[in-house]
Amino acid sequence: MTAAASVEAARRRTFAIISHPDAGKTTLTEKFLLYGGALTVGAGAVKARGGRRSATSDWMELEQQRGISITSTVLQFPYRGHVVNLLDTPGHRDFSEDTYRVLAAADAAVMVLDAAKGIEPQTLKLFEVCRARGLPLITFVNKWDRPGRDALELLDEITAQIGVEPAPVTWPVGRAGDFRGVVDRRGGRFVRFTRTARGATEAPEEIVDAERAASEEGEAWATASDELALLAEVGQSFDPELFRAGEASPTFFGSALTNFGVRLLLDAVVDLAPSPSPRLDEEGKPRPLDAAFSGFVFKVQANMDRAHRDRVAYLRVCSGRFHRGMVVTHAQTHRPFATKYATSVFGQERATVEEAYPGDVVGLVNAADVRVGDTLYLDEHVVYPGIPSFAPEHFAVARVRDSGRFKQFRTGIAQLDEEGVVQVLRHPDLGDQAPVLAAVGPMQFDVAVHRLTNEFGAPVELNPASWSVARRTDALSAAVLRPMRGVDVYARADGTLLALFESRYWLDRLAADQPDLTLEPLVAGTMAE
Repeated sequence: MTAAASVEAARRRTFAIISHPDAGKTTLTEKFLLYGGALTVGAGAVKARGGRRSATSDWMELEQQRGISITSTVLQFPYRGHVVNLLDTPGHRDFSEDTYRVLAAADAAVMVLDAAKGIEPQTLKLFEVCRARGLPLITFVNKWDRPGRDALELLDEITAQIGVEPAPVTWPVGRAGDFRGVVDRRGGRFVRFTRTARGATEAPEEIVDAERAASEEGEAWATASDELALLAEVGQSFDPELFRAGEASPTFFGSALTNFGVRLLLDAVVDLAPSPSPRLDEEGKPRPLDAAFSGFVFKVQANMDRAHRDRVAYLRVCSGRFHRGMVVTHAQTHRPFATKYATSVFGQERATVEEAYPGDVVGLVNAADVRVGDTLYLDEHVVYPGIPSFAPEHFAVARVRDSGRFKQFRTGIAQLDEEGVVQVLRHPDLGDQAPVLAAVGPMQFDVAVHRLTNEFGAPVELNPASWSVARRTDALSAAVLRPMRGVDVYARADGTLLALFESRYWLDRLAADQPDLTLEPLVAGTMAE
């Protein structure tokens, strides 16, 4: 194996974008693509390359209906001699389990905040997960062209609620709603922005010296200068080591809608975010970048192409060089796996991929036996840690409305389970007749019902269940638990047994009275616990 993998990896930047719904994440994503040359401009609107349909990352029908991101997508584009892999995530806490899976494949994250709202309770948990994983975090305070809160107040909120120290790299001139531009603290330059029609082209940037800025910007410049002096006095400056350790967050101000500050932010991703590094295997040993090919699956998505009923497994390359057609080993089944149908992914769009390197994401089409968390490798055996499931907090019993559609119902339920849309739990006496759908948030049920009805032709009814908390158990404990009131035991498709309790009080009491029972949290230390 040559050193090509590590050389190519150094050119990669693989990062996720996380935010609250309506903070502007999808807009920022598309503006990144505009600045990366992955989109063209036509009639004042951003369009996909080659005149294709709009390249929005929210491709799912339900996403477009509700105006929020429900599923994660992958977008790859070139920028400044680098290959940027952008992993767009759902923006709602109800889909935080999907966000967690995406973060497992990212080397850094961009946190997008609304200048008027700051850190919102629904989204705090997403940021906490990012912090818990130790991912380097870049903060973008968006919508500064609209009325909003005080910049210093937002910095204090980031420190207090997330525990990450914000380190402003750019600082706004003009309060929120009266945005004149930003001061780049790295050189003291004032970068003045000019609006573009609908933000359809890159925002022109004018470099203005301090003396001229003071004359032309007046009070706005004086206020920004005072605030910058205060930041310098308290030592709130960017420290690369603290950033890489996940303890400090370089912070940028701008407006994705008008493209103000987008280039500076994208430059920061390339300049500051780490390139892929050796990933730890299941035994805690780092797999060298130049070792033989290996990668792990962090997402499975079906029916992106409705005409072909496809199933795509998203694989993050961890080591070596991937080339289409290679036959690798599926670590979980020890079976050979052919990669003839490998694609690069651009939202819903695809193109055949011939090669990929650490940090890249490859879509494996119709990988029927591959599941989330699985490892694929060439020659040198390796298994990467699996991606754990969150403890569900909402439960509903699913039944097909038309018994003649039971086959479609069973197929759809199995597919949604494999994708992680919901967790599907089965009772030994009922099987697929009345499976329990378990979710972190209730909006997952809406997605499940929509997709079962529209993609699989199996309209369902959901009946809310009384359980409120789940714990992992084993066969011996299950035999003791099943006869009890207020608790039942169901099985996941992977064989894991879950004890479902009607109240946390009953769980705590039972655990205290019978400490020998196996009642383990599903993911210790995550947002679900």
